[in-house]
Amino acid sequence: MKIGVISDTHLKENCSELERIYDTYLKDVDLILHAGDVVDINVLDVFLPKKVEVVAGNMDLSNVRDQFPIKKVIKIKGFKIGLIHGWGSPKGIEERIRNEFTNIDCLVYGHTHNPVNHVKDGILFFNPGSATEKFYTKRNTLGILEISDQINGRIIKL
Repeated sequence: MKIGVISDTHLKENCSELERIYDTYLKDVDLILHAGDVVDINVLDVFLPKKVEVVAGNMDLSNVRDQFPIKKVIKIKGFKIGLIHGWGSPKGIEERIRNEFTNIDCLVYGHTHNPVNHVKDGILFFNPGSATEKFYTKRNTLGILEISDQINGRIIKL
């Protein structure tokens, strides 16, 4: 199974850049995870007709916060993926968000705009970075998770 992972889009409406990203990198995935800071719910329309799992981030408008939780666990092929945006300083974020979940195999998060793909204490920590935000991001990225008998992550530089 191939999963597209995106976060921190920080958009108030769809744009041609996000449509190009979808067409180039996400059109062939089975599922899309958005780790928050969508900002406006209409931005998610670009991913239709794909199934999209979303959590709300600290910059999301009420139409996103009212519809999506701040964290969730997604079960796929026997694996448990924790999905959360994150909060506070980038320093120590993995410890803070790790304490929000028990018994997971992968923890997908956002907030920092910096891509992460590493295993710690048997858990894959995966942050796709930001695909579209320009001001606080050195380089735009997104992620792909591939699930077979294990979970493997890959960061794509845009």
